[in-house]
Amino acid sequence: MSGPGAVRVGRVEGPVDFDPARLAAFLSRQLGVSGEIDIARVGGGQSNPTYFVSATGRDLVLRKRPNGATLASAHAVDREFRVLQALADTPAPTPRPVLFHAEDDVVGTPFYLMERLDGRVFHDSALPGVSPDERRAMYLSAADALAALHAVDPASVGLADFGRAGNYFARQLRRWGRQWAESPTRDIPELDAVIAWLEERLPPDDGALSVAHGDYRIGNLIFHPTEPRVIGILDWELATVGDPLADLGFCCMTWLIGPEEYAGIRGLDLPALGIPTMEDFVARYEGRPHPSGRLQPFHLAFALFRFAVIFVGIADRARAGTAADADAAATGRLAVNFARRALAVAQGA
Repeated sequence: MSGPGAVRVGRVEGPVDFDPARLAAFLSRQLGVSGEIDIARVGGGQSNPTYFVSATGRDLVLRKRPNGATLASAHAVDREFRVLQALADTPAPTPRPVLFHAEDDVVGTPFYLMERLDGRVFHDSALPGVSPDERRAMYLSAADALAALHAVDPASVGLADFGRAGNYFARQLRRWGRQWAESPTRDIPELDAVIAWLEERLPPDDGALSVAHGDYRIGNLIFHPTEPRVIGILDWELATVGDPLADLGFCCMTWLIGPEEYAGIRGLDLPALGIPTMEDFVARYEGRPHPSGRLQPFHLAFALFRFAVIFVGIADRARAGTAADADAAATGRLAVNFARRALAVAQGA
């Protein structure tokens, strides 16, 4: 174990909401880290603040709860760590967890550490800077990684109680429908029409459950540094045990929305880019072992509906502030766009 003074804080980049020296001392005690520790904030949009932590021979990622008061059920970094632990020795590609610390004494909130993967992350779903052949292989690898995740039996890895069993879509539809009903926004009639359509077509509860990521998309994957394959699924904040087709429908939403809406690819020249069609992506997923049935228009419409309601909520909160009217208007337009796309899927079905 490292002695006193064996560790020191080096470079600190970006806004850091804790005392770096306290973290350095903790890493020295718990992991035997010595020498200089560098800390860098990753992005700025994550609801759970995320940092790269680097020391000699050790590259880690730290995720913590935000400082201040939060909802008891939100920012559950303990759930993130639990699912990473459960999946660590399965075929699902995930970063390897290192430790979870439940107290506030180190960084002000509970946090966990995981190994940092060396790879590429793309926030643009068009995957700039790679060849068309590589792009196609990367998208198909994303389908493989999702199928590998869903093929894991939750009970076999200790996650049988990680989410409620049964009536997944009925419960989800009630939740998001209630949020829409309680919103002061009332000028999106397409949402009411979509809710009625979804309620009439709830799929049978066939008991197919998997570890559902909840936010599975290109931007939450890390690809090998040089090879066109997924080596890690990131950001497990919304993970639960649920219907795997909810994940697949959410991922396929990428083909139904534009680049300016939520990093979609609608309107792009997919053949020239080498990006497979949604049908090819789904066929790749369905060709791998997994517990679910087949993707239906219901799952696509539900994914779009859910995001429309999320954008309604963001716009409502922005409108309640005096300085965010422009943001509220822009987000409100996204809510309308997603509602109309959901209704178009329903009508096309």
